[in-house]
Amino acid sequence: MRGGRNFLLSEFAYEKKPHEECGVFGICSPDASVNVAYASYNGLLSQQHRGQESCGIVVNDRGVMSYSKEMGLVSEAFNKKVLDSLPGQMACAHVRYSTAGASVRENAQPLVMRYVKGTLAIAHNGNLTNAYELHEELVQKGCIFQTTIDSEAIAYIIAQERVNAPSIEEAVRRSLPRIQGSYSLVIMSPQKLIAARDPNGFRPLVIGKIGENTYVFASETCALDACGASFVRDVEPGEIVMADRGGLHVVQEPTNQRKSLCVFEYIYFARPDSIIDGINVYEARKRAGRLLWEQKPVEADVVIGVPESGIDAAIGYAEASGIPYQKGIVKNTYIGRTFIKPTQGERERSVRLKLNLIPGAFRGKRVVLLDDSIVRGTTCAHIVTMLRDAGAKEVHLRISSPPFMWPCYYGTDIPDKDSLIACQHTVEEIGKMSFADSIDYLHVENLAPMLGVKGGFCDACFTGNYPAPTPSVSVADKKFDYSMPIQRV
Repeated sequence: MRGGRNFLLSEFAYEKKPHEECGVFGICSPDASVNVAYASYNGLLSQQHRGQESCGIVVNDRGVMSYSKEMGLVSEAFNKKVLDSLPGQMACAHVRYSTAGASVRENAQPLVMRYVKGTLAIAHNGNLTNAYELHEELVQKGCIFQTTIDSEAIAYIIAQERVNAPSIEEAVRRSLPRIQGSYSLVIMSPQKLIAARDPNGFRPLVIGKIGENTYVFASETCALDACGASFVRDVEPGEIVMADRGGLHVVQEPTNQRKSLCVFEYIYFARPDSIIDGINVYEARKRAGRLLWEQKPVEADVVIGVPESGIDAAIGYAEASGIPYQKGIVKNTYIGRTFIKPTQGERERSVRLKLNLIPGAFRGKRVVLLDDSIVRGTTCAHIVTMLRDAGAKEVHLRISSPPFMWPCYYGTDIPDKDSLIACQHTVEEIGKMSFADSIDYLHVENLAPMLGVKGGFCDACFTGNYPAPTPSVSVADKKFDYSMPIQRV
């Protein structure tokens, strides 16, 4: 999801650095009692896990848009003074991760653009697989890019289509066939708020309602809870919906093609209290733990989970096995995800800053350790070593996802194959490298039972079965000599 992926080829899909995940939010309220800026703030706070690098809120006050965008966490970027300076009846908002090279304020979203028909704001969660081709086409037509993110290309295309389209929603409808890949969009014009989801439904997007006439769009249902909205339904793959003073309208009906929601949303990205496409994230993670026990039972004294998503799987494993669950690892919530650190040294140092063991909890015990995934192997090896140093007799590692074997082009933090430990080593070798007594990954065939569905999800990072076009390999040989990012000084 990487709303706002860097356009430069050195930062493109072929780089060895992981990419980002994002969260979007939008609200349209004719009700003067609803403060859209504070609702957006609460919605972003609840989706902070989806992006911790930058954030922004754009508010529409009777057609006049004002905004605040900053680097860092939502709680750091906004205060009462800022929020009180953003009055309006409509808003869209965004939280973002980025690669190190794209970590600049200019790339923070939502994007706000002024064009011949007025002002447009756009928040994007996803990744365009034809970003290079779109950028090349638009630059040749004279477009001047102010950022290095693919989301700007979407805004330009909508602006072009709006010249001849009778309405902004029709311009959006005409624009989307030109873009490929994954996108969940919230688009705000002076009068309307639009939400759109790609035909595969890679990224989640939901609709909520406050009172009689206030509508909310968000990446996850936990954001609806945070702003006092009730869940209405998901935006379906390929669907475009619009909210204005007249209520909620369907602009384009959903596509009939099979859903391909990213399975990693359930394994790791989404908050456990969210429900995505009808599936309870917490229950899915517990089922993963139960399935891991059924795959490879082991005698042990205690089950623990790596915070946060590993804990849910550990609870499921303990329930299925009868082995007691115990909280054994404390997480410092103010440290970012270790596998998005830009260098290996930083990742290794951040593990001990981020996770620490409860003293005396493991001495002489056989431990089953549940984690959600292994990307490079850094975190697991350090935690197993910490457990052994704390006196654990045995450590059995269980992973609630299959091995990552393929890069993701649709917005998940999965780097190229050279950076994936499972592409370089067997499962047994990974177990030895992590110093575990045994290791087992969730089997690919157990992904569907984990979700409780027969299909409708994307598992390309595990299987290589990509459900939509991927970037052309030939793109890697092309250069952007004219597209340097703007740097702040």
